[in-house]
Amino acid sequence: MKSLFEKWNSINLVNRIIAGIIIGVVLALTVPDALSGVTILGTLFIAALKAVAPVLVFVLVINAIASHVSGKATNMKMILVLYAIGTFLAGLVAVVVSFIFPTILTLKTQAQDVAPPSGILEVLESLLFNIVSNPVSAIMDANYLGILAWAVVLGIALKVASDTTKSVIANVSDAVTKIVQWVISLAPFGIMGIVFEAISTTGLSALAEYGRLIIILVGTMFFVALVVNPLIVFVVARRNPYPLVLTALKESGITAFFTRSSAANIPVNMALAEKLKLDKDTYAVSIPLGATINMAGAAVTISVLTMAAANTLGIEVDFITAVILMVLSAVSAAGASGVAGGSLLLIPLACSLFGISDDIAMQVVAIGFIIGVIQDSCETALNSSSDIVFTAAAEYAKERKEN
Repeated sequence: MKSLFEKWNSINLVNRIIAGIIIGVVLALTVPDALSGVTILGTLFIAALKAVAPVLVFVLVINAIASHVSGKATNMKMILVLYAIGTFLAGLVAVVVSFIFPTILTLKTQAQDVAPPSGILEVLESLLFNIVSNPVSAIMDANYLGILAWAVVLGIALKVASDTTKSVIANVSDAVTKIVQWVISLAPFGIMGIVFEAISTTGLSALAEYGRLIIILVGTMFFVALVVNPLIVFVVARRNPYPLVLTALKESGITAFFTRSSAANIPVNMALAEKLKLDKDTYAVSIPLGATINMAGAAVTISVLTMAAANTLGIEVDFITAVILMVLSAVSAAGASGVAGGSLLLIPLACSLFGISDDIAMQVVAIGFIIGVIQDSCETALNSSSDIVFTAAAEYAKERKEN
C-alpha cells in the first residue's frame, strides 16, 4: 500500500489532474446515472480545501511575522502595487473590448434570490467589520480579512516571545502545511467528481444562447492572463515572463478553474510559492491577501456584463467613467468576498451608477449565474494565478535590483 501511494505521488500532479478530468468527462457522458455518487468526491475535496485554508493562513502568517528578522525587507509594498495595477489594466482591457465588441443581452431570465450590496458605503462597512471580527468566527467563516488582521497582530506580539514558543509555532505551521499537501494530492479525484457533476447535471446546452458573451468574457481573461500580466512581469522583473505565467496557469489556474474558489486555492498557491523558492515571509501574507483583494477577473466580469447591460438599453457610457467605475467596483469586491456569487453581486452596484434599475441589473446577474460554470471558473483561475505571478514578479524584481 505504501509503495502504491509513493508511486502515485511520483506522478506529476498536473498529469494526474488531467487524467481525472478525462475520466470525469467520460463517466459523465457514458454512465451519468449509474455513478452519480462520484459527485461526492468533488464536494469533499472542495470542503477539505476550504476547511484547511483558514487554519493554514492563520498559522503561516503568525509564524512568518513572529520569526521575521528585523531589518529583513519584504516585497509587500510592490506586490500591493502590482495587485492594483493588474486590476486596473484588467478593467481597462475589458472596457476596451466592450466598446470594440458591444454585446446585446436577451433579458428574459428571472432574478436570483440574492441580496447585492446597496452601495459603496455598505461594501466598505462590510469590509471594516470583517477586519475587526472575532478571531474564532473569522476562522470558522473563512473571513480572510479578519484572519489576516488577527494573525498580523498576534505575529507582531509574538516577535518578543521565547525561542521555544517560536519553535512550537513553526512546528505547527509545518504540520498544517503537511496536511495541505495530503489534501492537494487528492485533487485528481476531487476534480474528477467536479467535472462529472458539471457535465452530467448541467451540460453545455444552457450556455449556447450566451455563446458570444462567454467568448468575450473568456477571451478578455485569456488576454489579461497571457498578454497583460506577462507585460507587467517583464516591466518589473526584466526577464522572460512566460515560464512563470505558464507555470502559474498550469499549477494554480487549472485547480482554481475547477474549485471556483480563490480561498480554496490558497493552499495550492502556497505550495507553488514554496516550489518556486519564494520568500516565505512575503508569500505567507501576499497569497491569502491576494485571494481577497486581487480582483483582475472580477474587473473583467463586472466591466463586460455592466457594459452589455448598458448596450442593451442603448445607454451611452463615457469611456473614462466606465474604466474608473469598473475598477472601483472590482476593488470593492473585497468587501463582498464572503457573499455567494462573488463579483456578480457587484453588477447592480455598477449598473446603478449608470441609472440602470435593479430589476434589469438582477436579470444580468441571473445571466451571470447561468454562464457561471465557465465565467466564474475562468475568473477564479485568473485571480488566483495572478496572486502567484505578482508575488513572484516582486521577488524577481528585488533580486534584479540586488544584483
